[in-house]
Amino acid sequence: MKSIKINSTALCLVLSLNLIADASADPLILSRPSGSKPPINETKAAQSMVADRADSQQDSAEGFMDGSHATLNLRNYYTRQSTFGTTNLSIQKPWGIESTDRRTTWIQAAMLDYRSGYTQGALGFGVDLSVWGATNLERGKGAVANGGDRTLVKNNGEAVSDWSRIAVSDVRLRLSNTELKAGRFTTDNPMLRSKDNRSLPSTFQGVNLISSESAYFTLHGGYVTHVIPRTGTDRERFVSTFGNRSFHGDSISYAGVNVKEWNGLAASLFASRFENVWDRCFLGVTYNLINSNGFAWKNKATLYRTRDQGARELGYIDNTIASIATTFSKDIHSFTMAYQQVFGDEYFDYQYETNANLNNIALYSDFNGPNEKSLMVKYDTNFIGYGVPGLTTSVWYAKGWDIDGTHYDGDKNGAHTGYNVRGLDGVMHWEVGFSAAYTVLSGSLKDSVVRTTLYHHRGEPGQIDGSFNEIRLVTNIPLELF
Repeated sequence: MKSIKINSTALCLVLSLNLIADASADPLILSRPSGSKPPINETKAAQSMVADRADSQQDSAEGFMDGSHATLNLRNYYTRQSTFGTTNLSIQKPWGIESTDRRTTWIQAAMLDYRSGYTQGALGFGVDLSVWGATNLERGKGAVANGGDRTLVKNNGEAVSDWSRIAVSDVRLRLSNTELKAGRFTTDNPMLRSKDNRSLPSTFQGVNLISSESAYFTLHGGYVTHVIPRTGTDRERFVSTFGNRSFHGDSISYAGVNVKEWNGLAASLFASRFENVWDRCFLGVTYNLINSNGFAWKNKATLYRTRDQGARELGYIDNTIASIATTFSKDIHSFTMAYQQVFGDEYFDYQYETNANLNNIALYSDFNGPNEKSLMVKYDTNFIGYGVPGLTTSVWYAKGWDIDGTHYDGDKNGAHTGYNVRGLDGVMHWEVGFSAAYTVLSGSLKDSVVRTTLYHHRGEPGQIDGSFNEIRLVTNIPLELF
């Protein structure tokens, strides 16, 4: 008997369509004689269906100008890194590369965002426009140490004094509760998420669709071709974060459904294609239990399944990563435990300048090495209970072990070598960190946030994240212009 191969993305899409069909099945699909009146129970079912539809957002459109608003976010971003052991940073000198054990980044950024309202009528029209800029306050060539992904530098390693870009520029169409964007935008879903951990976030170029016609689920879809990086001024092609960056994917397409919470249970199912690199599925489930005594129990499980696709620009890929987290909260205290495991001889990878939906992502490391197992514990406190509303703290410890790439064969049959992992054999690493944030709750600076973070990461030789100490101080001041 001839075997049947099932494409992983096709399977994900079939599951998504079945899930959507189950959530929106029409109870009136049974036929009845022409001209006959529906039974009373069918009439009630029809009324229930109307109630199950989400109210149309477009019906309440304020108009293109009347619904417009603009904001200015001022962000001051300071970090100082120190390396240890075999980890080193580099400084470009006229005679070659010189090693250093520290790097300082200090940037003042400004993000001017305009969002129009929607025109009135059945089909609404709107636009978004954002101009973002940054100024390097620390410009010493030795201090910035080639910038990395922290700041923008010239080819010779010197810091660019300031830079700017059109980060968002899109047109929007809305029909009822379905919105289509085309241009440059930010997005947040398990397959494509803007990364916002530097002075400026990343954005994407393409089209994005979100439909919330049902009260029970939201549909997502999109197609993007370029990324505008955090420390860049123009669009770039997508490359991977942990693989060979000599190769790129042609585009990213994605589709999925978020099933809204019902009795504490919610789910997400997505599929995506990184053209000529990989196909990917995602399944996420959350369950939350909250009672009136201030106790909450929150659980989250995620799974990504990845297979090579098309021209296999990063070679053969066969990778699964699963993670589960549980959080117990009582009033102002929360305690989280998370476990994560990679099944595959390469990294669980994602596109550079994006992020994944994992439970064990700490501040610095993703704990996503080949065959890696990891555990994280975290304790959060909200100091409103101690008379300091707006102050929160978090402390965490995470450890990864059994990183093993010795069986990697992604370059078989003449394919590209996508991942340099064969030297990893039982490697481990760990991270410990502390973060404190204060949010202004009232007044002219309402919603301004000051956050300081310290972490220590130590990795054995070959572990991709290296050994670092770092302190970060980030201030965000949002100003409502109109």
